[in-house]
Amino acid sequence: MTTGVLRNPDFLRFIGSHVANELGANILRVALPLVAVLVLHAGPTEVGVLSSLQTAGFLLVGLPAGVWVGRLRKRRVMMVSDVAKVMLLGSIPLAAALDLLTIHMLFAVALLVGVSQIFNDVADQTYLPDLVGTSQLGDGNSKLEVVRSGAVLGGPALGGTLVQWLGAPFTVVAGAVGALASVALLATIRAPDKPPADVERTPLLRSIREGLAYVLSDRLLRAFVLSSATGNLFVSGVLGLSVLFLTETVRLSPGAVGLLLISGGIGGLLGGLTGGWLSRKFGTARMTWLAGTIGPPFALLLPMTQADWRVVCFAITSIMITWSAILTNVGQVTYRQTVTPQHLLGRVNASVRFLTWGVMPLGALFGGLVAEQIGVRQALWLLMIGKTLTFLPLLFSPLPRMRDFDEAQARS
Repeated sequence: MTTGVLRNPDFLRFIGSHVANELGANILRVALPLVAVLVLHAGPTEVGVLSSLQTAGFLLVGLPAGVWVGRLRKRRVMMVSDVAKVMLLGSIPLAAALDLLTIHMLFAVALLVGVSQIFNDVADQTYLPDLVGTSQLGDGNSKLEVVRSGAVLGGPALGGTLVQWLGAPFTVVAGAVGALASVALLATIRAPDKPPADVERTPLLRSIREGLAYVLSDRLLRAFVLSSATGNLFVSGVLGLSVLFLTETVRLSPGAVGLLLISGGIGGLLGGLTGGWLSRKFGTARMTWLAGTIGPPFALLLPMTQADWRVVCFAITSIMITWSAILTNVGQVTYRQTVTPQHLLGRVNASVRFLTWGVMPLGALFGGLVAEQIGVRQALWLLMIGKTLTFLPLLFSPLPRMRDFDEAQARS
């Protein structure tokens, strides 16, 4: 029997758009690096630059995106973003077929697709409260995390298989198809796409400053941001090197690489499926604290990966880190959506994304440069040691002494 937000037909259409988009995006996780490595013969530095450019948009437009999205209809922003991704991704197989594909073109597409996704993400998190209401935000966020995790579970494996069948450039088409399907599903949502609140439009820089000030004035949000930013800095370096590590260092086939990358999806599904039970049993804040401290130490297993039974080291690390990230993310996002005034929510979401995801291109670039100097496996050791320290900001926050987030609301 369907319960909670799944009784809402518009939410089902919304989550369907996520299924299409996330599956396509996770196929691209394998396809884009393999285009660089197998077709364009990129080295560690170029792979690091490619990974960096996929998230560089957070530094370029992360903060103003929150202001702009706040002044537009949210569903329309998501649809325009998806259409842009269709055109950008479709250019890669076309260029490959005409023998015009270069690493610099791949860099440009990665950057522009990342910028499009920023607007999509900010609008997405701002739109959900309008669609399901405050009382169902936790349920809605958990369901969306299950979808993201399921896409991580199936996307890379499918991507690796498609690369073997079709070649890396033509596998990129799957990302375009996912974005196109997302547009179609979003267009069927019957609830009105609410216009922005009729409030006085403050200057851009002042609007950005207000969003950042709100985030930094809340002690719990500050701790979340610092912990997430630290984790993303190191994990983005690992993600940027993962395909290269598994392909060139461990020497696995593209299909095997895709299968191994689905392990993160297993952890995500476990997080999405256990999050509600853990919240009820231990409290939302305590669940977030436990997840944020249990997961990071498993990072030290990943550099031990070899092409024998030790391949499970990569899988265990991916499962535990993703499980931890899903649970902490559900708590953070629900807290933020609940306590932030509606007229500030877009700016606050964008500010958090800027602070926590803006470090990702730096981490990816750092990982590539370090790997070039000391080797891929040695670089992964350095990055994963850093990942184990991400619990420290939470340790010195009010979180360990709380059971539920309503205590944090009372103190903020």
